[in-house]
Amino acid sequence: MTTKKQLVQEIESLPDNYWNEIIDFIDYLKLKHLRSIPETMVLSEPSLVQDWDTPEEDAAWADL
Repeated sequence: MTTKKQLVQEIESLPDNYWNEIIDFIDYLKLKHLRSIPETMVLSEPSLVQDWDTPEEDAAWADL
């Protein structure tokens, strides 16, 4: 059994009133991961995407 299937099985076995706590914990894990990403990377992404997310750039890197 995969970890994902085991996790789903465990969640489904819990009473419904635990589900909000599980969602809160998942949100916490996502936030914890985002905090580990350097802030400059997150803040610079919108400006860099204007230059990098173009058909010309895709073509230039297609052979790599």
